[in-house]
Amino acid sequence: MSSTTAERGVSSPRRRKGADAGDRVAYVLLIPWAIGMLFTLIPFGVSLYLAFTDYDLLTSPAWVGLENFAHFANDPKAATAAKVTLVYTFVAVPISLAVALGIALLLNRGVRGLPFYRSAFYLPSLIGASVAIVMLWRSIFGHAGVVNRFLAFFGIDGPGWTTDPDWALMTLVTLSVWGFGASMVIFLAGLRQIPRMYYEAASVDGATPARQFFSITMPLLSPVLFFNLVLGLIGSLQTFTQAYVFSGGTGGPADSTLFFNLYLYQQGFQRFDMGYASALAWIMFVVIAIFTAVNFLVSKYWVFYDD
Repeated sequence: MSSTTAERGVSSPRRRKGADAGDRVAYVLLIPWAIGMLFTLIPFGVSLYLAFTDYDLLTSPAWVGLENFAHFANDPKAATAAKVTLVYTFVAVPISLAVALGIALLLNRGVRGLPFYRSAFYLPSLIGASVAIVMLWRSIFGHAGVVNRFLAFFGIDGPGWTTDPDWALMTLVTLSVWGFGASMVIFLAGLRQIPRMYYEAASVDGATPARQFFSITMPLLSPVLFFNLVLGLIGSLQTFTQAYVFSGGTGGPADSTLFFNLYLYQQGFQRFDMGYASALAWIMFVVIAIFTAVNFLVSKYWVFYDD
């Protein structure tokens, strides 16, 4: 037996023993995650079962098959809620990403006090769309709020931001855009990773700033944009707190802020139709999964990586 073979024969059991110990430690560290998964998967399974039942929280669930899903297909309120949610998503997400990217580009130019500006812009997203913030927003955009007073100073009669169905949803869009800070910080981090030599070479070749933006910045920043886009879509489709507080849980005025999750809440916890609410929850889950899958499928056409 060669010396190499002998060494392998001696060291292999030791390495195996060390690997076994490492595996045991890994399994122990995974126990909290596994327990947490149980608290997630069990409600998932229960809600999936309830989606095929008639359940009012007071009596035993009665199996009704696909009746809840058939009811959804013929429910005009559900269609309204889906439309409001999609309009909000396709308006708020692009505007938020555009504002976040624009501010990140400005801060990336090397302004003084960058840490202060970065923290100031990030603070609204850190606070989030809490109950207090939404109530403050509703007060600011109220009939006698700060916004209408400012417009009145210039002789402009401000609209009913919170009472007019044509403006209520857009008011919530502005609240969403106001919280662009998290995306801005991620964009800024991505911009800092782009090598300056690309811009220097482009300048030597006579490329304009606009050409540099579309030929260098956007392709190299596309993975970050994709990340923010996916998170933004998922978050917007699950909007609830803003609409609930803004409308007092009604989705008004005239159902203009009746988001899908708010309608789900009304069905489950106001009308106690938990079976239908569970079906709505699974429909939302499938829609979000489809949106996410489509984003990943089309990303290969516009997202570029260094490799």
